[in-house]
Amino acid sequence: MNKALLLLALAVATLSGCASTRPAGAVLTTPTPERSDASVAAGMDSSRDIVLAVSNPLEPAATHAGSSLLGYAPAPNYGAGQRARSLLSDLRRQYGWNEVGGWPIRALGVYCIVLRPPSGMDRDALIAALVKDQRVELAQPLQEYAVYSSQDEERYNDPYTDLQRGFVETHAAEAHTVSQGEGVQVAVVDTGVDTAHPDLKGHLAGVRDEVADNDKAFASDRHGTEVAGIIAAVGNNHQGMVGMAPKAKVSVYKACWYVDEKSGARCNSFTLAKALAAVNDTDARVINLSLGGPADPLLGRLLDQLLAQGRIVIAALPPNGDARGFPDSAPGVIVVRSSTNGPAPAGVVSAPGNDILTTQPGGGYDFTSGSSMATAHVSGIVALLLSVAPGLDAQSVRDILLRTSAPTHGLVQVDAAAAVDAIPKKALAKR
Repeated sequence: MNKALLLLALAVATLSGCASTRPAGAVLTTPTPERSDASVAAGMDSSRDIVLAVSNPLEPAATHAGSSLLGYAPAPNYGAGQRARSLLSDLRRQYGWNEVGGWPIRALGVYCIVLRPPSGMDRDALIAALVKDQRVELAQPLQEYAVYSSQDEERYNDPYTDLQRGFVETHAAEAHTVSQGEGVQVAVVDTGVDTAHPDLKGHLAGVRDEVADNDKAFASDRHGTEVAGIIAAVGNNHQGMVGMAPKAKVSVYKACWYVDEKSGARCNSFTLAKALAAVNDTDARVINLSLGGPADPLLGRLLDQLLAQGRIVIAALPPNGDARGFPDSAPGVIVVRSSTNGPAPAGVVSAPGNDILTTQPGGGYDFTSGSSMATAHVSGIVALLLSVAPGLDAQSVRDILLRTSAPTHGLVQVDAAAAVDAIPKKALAKR
């Protein structure tokens, strides 16, 4: 079967229209901003702006502090402490910057702001001065990141299952006789997602928008919808497709947005740091980062902390295959590329990433390509592994994925069934 058959099937099927509201089962939680302009990520300038952090020791939260489905709802007094406010005030008077936005990172004990140097001041010179200032915990450029897309045996009754190249080639249906990802939560840091999509509704543990307070584009974002569908689209609902881990739960953190309809989505240090800090307060074992860009000190610290907690981070290899930065260069991260005829870099996992059928905003389905999609396949397989062997660590998971990868149509790539079958008995005993 091919794209032409899918298009014919789509023409015959009556697909749901574009949803304008989120389903009752999906919880949208948005952090209370410290400033009225805390959601102006899209207006930040990566060629000019700076991320700065100062120490922010806070009093213990009250016992009645709020909580949310994602576990990240700061107590009312959780913001900039007196010391942080005083430091920032003194620093602002000395250096004359304009603050663009600010947010606390409880996990690191700091308060961060995005600032813009005063007119006529060189950004690098200001960063150099701030780095030397003993009152400053961190100062770095605001950097941009991009999602990787080329925008361009269980029996299932979902009509497009046979069109799912990645699902079929990795023998996912066979793996599902052992595991379907039950009890595992996958955190997807990406764009927004169509929460009303019939193949996602009910499988979202929660969604969180780190880009805007009132984001009308959230449900129409393509990339996050595509990634979420590959990981955990609902199975046996008589429509659409099946995810790699159809009984796993996905939580989506929007940190990336579309500048316009013709360009890919972008993110920056500010939005990604907020998303990773939010993930830190959940029990998600798997973190899908189908994006990448330059190395970043703040993001690196947050990623290191997540890895130290035993989270398994799955990241996409950049399209050029060698421009390593955040998040793919961090030790412990499982890096994934789209399967090709050429050999993979050492330690890099290969997975299907070309012509992948997946969910689209508005309740639809279409083909897409990119290492982002390959990464989503691997995140789904990791959820299958952890569901039956939660004691596995990142190194063990990587070893299993690489050891069980096998040729399929001439391409060596991951095999979900073989990976599940290769789980060590001692890991199974820890269930």
